[in-house]
Amino acid sequence: MSRFKTCTPSAMSRDEFVAAFADIYEHSAWVAETAFDQGLSAEDDEIERLHARMAGVLLAADKDAQLALINAHPDLAGKAAQRGELTEASTNEQAGAGINQCTAEEFARFTELNNAYKEKFAFPFIMAVKGSNRHQILAAFEERIHNDYDTEFDRAVKEINKIALFRLNEM
Repeated sequence: MSRFKTCTPSAMSRDEFVAAFADIYEHSAWVAETAFDQGLSAEDDEIERLHARMAGVLLAADKDAQLALINAHPDLAGKAAQRGELTEASTNEQAGAGINQCTAEEFARFTELNNAYKEKFAFPFIMAVKGSNRHQILAAFEERIHNDYDTEFDRAVKEINKIALFRLNEM
């Protein structure tokens, strides 16, 4: 089990906790609020334990809340990324995967896939990109676009929980 380097969650007030953890789940402070309201203990000072608690909050949420969280995520290599409008975490994650180094053709392919994916599923493609490169991401995109709605919805939630663990490990 790993402990946080920059904070001790169990020693934080609700406001401090929410401020620190609000964007672990992209623009969805309700996950941090709910996790805190469930009651934190010293066990939650371990990254894996707090992640399990926060992941459980997302998994227990109704489909509308889950969909809202999915839709809070930006397109990979999308217009928000190109305009510099992503959260710091999203910017770093996409840059770490080399998305900011896409050729014009790769950006065009991302745009094409983003649009087709959103037209089919009515939510953005979600992938925890840490440890991947833009070629692997495009390949996953091209493979997953053929899945059915329920498979991709469930996959999006799983990927969001992976993203959250990556973000918690940075704290």
